[in-house]
Amino acid sequence: MDTGYAALSAQLPGGGWPIGTLIELLVAHPGIGEMRLLRPALAAPSTRSIALVQPPHVPHAHAYAYFGIDLARPLWIRTAKSADALWSAEQILRTGSCSALVLWQNHIRAESLRRLLLAAQSAETLFFVMRPLASAPDASPATLRLGIRSVKDGISVELIKRKGPAPAEPLWLPMLPSPILLSPHRRAREQADVAPATPEELAREAS
Repeated sequence: MDTGYAALSAQLPGGGWPIGTLIELLVAHPGIGEMRLLRPALAAPSTRSIALVQPPHVPHAHAYAYFGIDLARPLWIRTAKSADALWSAEQILRTGSCSALVLWQNHIRAESLRRLLLAAQSAETLFFVMRPLASAPDASPATLRLGIRSVKDGISVELIKRKGPAPAEPLWLPMLPSPILLSPHRRAREQADVAPATPEELAREAS
């Protein structure tokens, strides 16, 4: 699937995000542009849902509307235990009920990643796992691993793992302004992609 960023797509095997596998996005800290990086892929036309499992912030309806995503599509899943989040992600992958799945996990064992990879291979789902950049040295079965850092007017993307040799230098990708800057409910979070919102705000934005 096309990433929406020509410079990035040119560096990926197949010319875009691979479907039916595990992609890791290793982020220096949440809210630096990782969701804006995924915006073109998540906004691609589809009748299936987009699953957001254990995001660090409450998904903001205004942001997803700004991304061009039908507000009926995002499916927010928050669990009390990490094991339940992993189970939910695995079931979503095995059923193929969603066009895309984004799972946030700070700590995840290699065996859990392998289970998710096997589940992903059985469905046509675009599957991302968001992890801290500090996880880069850890072994991973992911087909593709990207390290993401904040830089002026955009993000720096390092191809940590891909088929074939990695570029010598990270890619610089410009990012559009965060949608929260345009929201009447914006908070003082200059680098946040998705700001927390109350249930009342979510309901009002979705109406």
